[in-house]
Amino acid sequence: MISEKKLVTALGLEVVVPSQDGTLPIEESDVCRPGLQLTGFWDYFAYERPQLFGKVEMAYLSTLDADTLAARLKTFFSFALPCVIVCRGLSIPEAMLVCARERRIPVYRTQENTVRLEMAIINYLNTELAPRRTMHGVLVDVYGVGMLITGNSGVGKSEAALELVKRGHRLVADDVVEICRVNDHRLTGTAPDRTRHFMEIRGVGIIDVYTMYGVASIIREKSIDMEVHMELWQDGHSYDRLGLDNRTTTILGVSIPSLLLPIHPGRNIAIVLEVAARNLRLKQMGYSAAEELLRRQTGIKTRPYGFDENADYSDLDED
Repeated sequence: MISEKKLVTALGLEVVVPSQDGTLPIEESDVCRPGLQLTGFWDYFAYERPQLFGKVEMAYLSTLDADTLAARLKTFFSFALPCVIVCRGLSIPEAMLVCARERRIPVYRTQENTVRLEMAIINYLNTELAPRRTMHGVLVDVYGVGMLITGNSGVGKSEAALELVKRGHRLVADDVVEICRVNDHRLTGTAPDRTRHFMEIRGVGIIDVYTMYGVASIIREKSIDMEVHMELWQDGHSYDRLGLDNRTTTILGVSIPSLLLPIHPGRNIAIVLEVAARNLRLKQMGYSAAEELLRRQTGIKTRPYGFDENADYSDLDED
């Protein structure tokens, strides 16, 4: 279900015939321009989508005599349409309004161009209908990398995020992260409205990051590019020291890189997280320091990242 009020506000629509309960039964993000249906071809009619009337559809209706128009519209509105939207501020035939009111199907009008409105509706519905999940953690923008920091309560997630904010990075959410799957390969995260910009620091209490550090310290929404799971150092546990294990985690069906970060006194976690973000960017550009070191150890001659034809790399060939 989609909220009528939110749809009307987001797309700037004029309500001509309102919905009965303030909601619209829309379950997919595509729209339908019912050109063929208005001519009398009803096979494969995507009636479950928002019905978009542009200049072409309205011009065709104007060519029909009164009886044919009434018959076509009666058949059209006999389907369980979620809503009808008329573009370009075009005049709506009275016969259409009569059918809409009888069937209690909402009708909206906009001054927007049909193609642009179609794109806007699809983008809006993609976001509203996207799968969502709430996770316990902290989301920070570090060098443009959306870093989701997870771990048990009290492990130091908020303190690490606060240090990152002090170093010029941006907070998205603390403690509760609302995650949305925008498409099959991309996740975005944001904070609940009630807790946005606030952070809990044990021993200090609640702080307002926006008020304390300024507008540059926060961001409303960010893509989630990697997960860093923090845990207290466990003796005897084998931790990755080279970075050859390309760990991933799956959230809402989307796989993202994942790191397991052991915590013990003396580690500067903020710097480690900055390095993790920079290293991910390098891997995305096709360079892995661990793989380069492995190639050198096995004697495979490779050109270093940023190879300069005029530089002297003879020392790399020595045994």
